[in-house]
Amino acid sequence: MAKKQFKTESKKLLDMMVNSIYTHKEIFLRELISNASDAIDKLYFRSLTDDGVGMNHDDFVIRIDVDKENRILKISDNGIGMTKEELENNLGTIAHSGSLDFKSDDENQNENIDIIGQFGVGFYSAFMVADNIKVDTLAYGEEAACHWESSGADGYTIRACDKEDWGTVITLHIKEDTNDEKYGEFLETYRIRELIKKYSDYIRYPIKMLVSHKQKKEGTEDEYEDVFEDETLNSMTPIWKKPQSKVTDDEYADYYKSKFADYEAPLKVIRQSTEGTATYTALLFIPAHAPYDYYSRDYEKGLQLYSSSVMIMDKCKDLLPDHFSFVKGLVDSADLSLNISREMLQHDRQLKIIAKALEKKIASELSKMLKTDRENYEKFFKEFGAQLKWGVYSSFGVNKDELQDLLLFKSSNEGKYTSLKEYIDRCREGQDKIYYAVGETVEKIAMLPQVESVIAKGYEVLYLTEDIDEFCVQILQNYDNKAFLNVCTDNLDLGDEEEKAQLKEANDKSEELFKFMKEAIGDKVEKVRYTNTLKSHAVCLSSEGSVSVGMEQILNKMPGAEGQNIKAQTVLEINMEHPIKEKLLSLFENDKEKLTEYSKILYAQARLINGLSLDNPSEISDLICNLMA
Repeated sequence: MAKKQFKTESKKLLDMMVNSIYTHKEIFLRELISNASDAIDKLYFRSLTDDGVGMNHDDFVIRIDVDKENRILKISDNGIGMTKEELENNLGTIAHSGSLDFKSDDENQNENIDIIGQFGVGFYSAFMVADNIKVDTLAYGEEAACHWESSGADGYTIRACDKEDWGTVITLHIKEDTNDEKYGEFLETYRIRELIKKYSDYIRYPIKMLVSHKQKKEGTEDEYEDVFEDETLNSMTPIWKKPQSKVTDDEYADYYKSKFADYEAPLKVIRQSTEGTATYTALLFIPAHAPYDYYSRDYEKGLQLYSSSVMIMDKCKDLLPDHFSFVKGLVDSADLSLNISREMLQHDRQLKIIAKALEKKIASELSKMLKTDRENYEKFFKEFGAQLKWGVYSSFGVNKDELQDLLLFKSSNEGKYTSLKEYIDRCREGQDKIYYAVGETVEKIAMLPQVESVIAKGYEVLYLTEDIDEFCVQILQNYDNKAFLNVCTDNLDLGDEEEKAQLKEANDKSEELFKFMKEAIGDKVEKVRYTNTLKSHAVCLSSEGSVSVGMEQILNKMPGAEGQNIKAQTVLEINMEHPIKEKLLSLFENDKEKLTEYSKILYAQARLINGLSLDNPSEISDLICNLMA
């Protein structure tokens, strides 16, 4: 029998599909099973109007058979089969899709028919693992069966064959193993079971296979024999397609833990089904804890992507914005435009619509969780709050309106978490600022002199303890028309007009004293001055400009900042009500050498109060000892 050539370009095109289009060889089984499911779909659709089919939904099956000794893998179905002409069109033309033609036919427009295989290249993925492929098929309503065979790009043959029942049997001769590739793994029961569970678990027809089990021989004590049993390898019904009222919390938790390798149940389950502009079903989970690599470069965000219950992609990163990268779950849509290998999405409008809808849904559910399940929301925020804050800061604040009401900060209100809205609700009458302070821990921030002073005036202070916090509030700039203000900057002004005038007069009178003290300290401070914002403390450090003392530390320890030596414009502030003021004035008049020592000690003291290290601890220790002696 003469060998026929493929109708499209031969070896070069087939080599490209086998070696370039698909990223994993294991995909071939998903493709062949999806094609078998399509064939059954077509016959099932026919049975709805043709009594001659004589089959109902439960009669259809996909079967897998393995002959390890002869390296044979068979995938069979009792679907609609193919005629000789269809074999020519579907298998003789690379990248032709019979399923797409079927679905495009006006007579087959039925919402209950969901054809998976709209991508004709799928069949040829089998050449990644097989060096010979045979197809035996009998089309429904036909008397003559056909046999198609090919060993690759050299061409194919078609002839008549014997086959009693309609449907298709695809027989693969699996390649011999090499040093680099172990093709024999696709003949192992455990591997076949694993791939079906991964990609085809929710095909809506049973995928059956004879599986051997050890069983004790009858009438013996310690002798065992292999017994083969027909097993269904797929679950068939996706949990996300069951009515929500029929799925328990435990079932969701079990599904999440098994699918996403987590030992703890999720904090929240989100389900969404939409039709219209974007038709899809989503099942999302908010984890109870961050993965060990979440805040590292190794972490990969993304949702599993299914097309008609067949998994197309394990992590589709385009479906989640970075600020919601902690979300796990899946999206199932039959409307996405996929490329011919099903492995890559075309970046079309449909995908963007789904992604935007998911983003709104996640934000809405988190907001609801904050209002109705505060305990679990705070657990969530401890794990992933930094990511939300980063979402506010990134892209120049484009997402801040969406995320600002999801943020929590510890505060001087009993040290508890508070939202910005809750802070505003507790504001004093006439308060036009949201006060905050930055530090390593809540305890250290609470001891800052400026914080004590602001709290004493009756204002609440937000405690910013994470590296991203101050960057976040600077991007926010204000909330409910109240500007954020770092209490450790020179902008803090809590006095009345009379107090302001007294402070200015005192600073003007001591201008020469401050100039001398600054020279004694060096370029570590921009200036020295009096302040009226301290209670019992003698000194503190504040800053001028956009870079605070806390931000200076963060910026200098960031990757890539080595050698930049970013500095805040620090100011040494002296409490004008403290006895140290008169002591400094006296030393300026009578003992400038000792004033130099005092200046250095006061600066060191202010750094320690702010939780900063000393530039030269030995020098400060010696100076203190000299004073004590």
